[in-house]
Amino acid sequence: MPPAATHARRLAPPLEHRILMTATLCLIAFGAVMVYSASSPLGALAGGYGTGEFVVYLVAIAIGLVTMRLCEQFGLSLITPERTRLLLLGACGMLLIVLVPGLGRDVAGARRWFAVGPLEFQPSEIAKLALVLYAARYLADNPRRLQRDFRQALAPIAVAMGPACLLIAVEPDLGTAFVCFATIMTMLVVAGAPSGHLLRVLLIAAAGVGLMVLVHPYELARLTSFLHPLSERTSAGFQADQAQMAVGSGGLFGDGLGQSVGKMWLPEAQSDFILAVVGQELGTLGIVVVVGLYGMIAYAGLRTARRAASGYLKLLAFGLTALILCQGILNIFVVLGIAPLTGVPLPFISYAPTNLIVMLAAVGLLLGIARPAARELRLVDGERERADWGSVRDAAADHGGHRRDRRARGARVGGSQAAGS
Repeated sequence: MPPAATHARRLAPPLEHRILMTATLCLIAFGAVMVYSASSPLGALAGGYGTGEFVVYLVAIAIGLVTMRLCEQFGLSLITPERTRLLLLGACGMLLIVLVPGLGRDVAGARRWFAVGPLEFQPSEIAKLALVLYAARYLADNPRRLQRDFRQALAPIAVAMGPACLLIAVEPDLGTAFVCFATIMTMLVVAGAPSGHLLRVLLIAAAGVGLMVLVHPYELARLTSFLHPLSERTSAGFQADQAQMAVGSGGLFGDGLGQSVGKMWLPEAQSDFILAVVGQELGTLGIVVVVGLYGMIAYAGLRTARRAASGYLKLLAFGLTALILCQGILNIFVVLGIAPLTGVPLPFISYAPTNLIVMLAAVGLLLGIARPAARELRLVDGERERADWGSVRDAAADHGGHRRDRRARGARVGGSQAAGS
């Protein structure tokens, strides 16, 4: 291998790469501890060893880390426009199939999963990532189209985002649909979409949410419990009320790891409301540490987007960062009572195997964008090719010059001989 290429491959990862990797691994390790703490008591009471969900979570971590590594190494070269469209179409197809009775698993009136034994797969997680990939490609390839009239500017994104969000909302899963919508909206803002277009999109989305709330009574009950929490403490507002009680009882330092009592009463303590368990066992300081780790991901992701080599990679890095943060912020707001109840897990910490694998894939793509070796190696190779081409061109020019000189000398000699005769 040439020395320049070897040097490029051995370059240390940039700061954003190291921060992103460190924060992600810390969140995963922390999540493994908290999933075991939140799920083991109920598992033991059910007659098992209390480690069933913890083992599944560890398997998801292993699959997710392999996926992250593969996405870092090969992801950017594989996500061509054609494959991105196929991924989005496949995700929408799975969202449609999961709604079919007998194919999708029904839990508490929501049909969101394919289930094979203890393993579950949630197609909406794939749809989230596919939407970000599609939107980044469209916005990067059509920067001037956003400045046209509303219909021409946003029709391609609406054609992709509308059906996906509608199918997710019909499951029903308004939380995930909101995460998709918020992520794409932030990408539109960064891409420079006119404020008038954004306002129209917000109005259309608000009308859609209002219609979905009216169609699904329990979504209306969730909204009512958020607006009037004390009147719904024994029904729709039970989960939110228990979560806030758990966080409040933890105080500054918490009751100690594994000592939470609220997880015995809180539904879905190991998934959607795991932050409440963190608050009760590790206190406000534990929540601050979690928020700080997400802050590190935000800083690393935005720094990666700023330093990316092309407009597409900039938008993709920003979209992937927004996808992680929108989901994390929504979950934190729900647990703290700042947002209505949703079924959105906390990234890297909640027991949500499909979500964990997809989020690690998103991190892998971010790491791939942040890697300097491939970019600098391409630069070195490009400079070598230009240098080689320049040498060939100079040699050709010199050879042509020598031939012209020989012809000129021959002409002069011939002319002299003719004059002498």
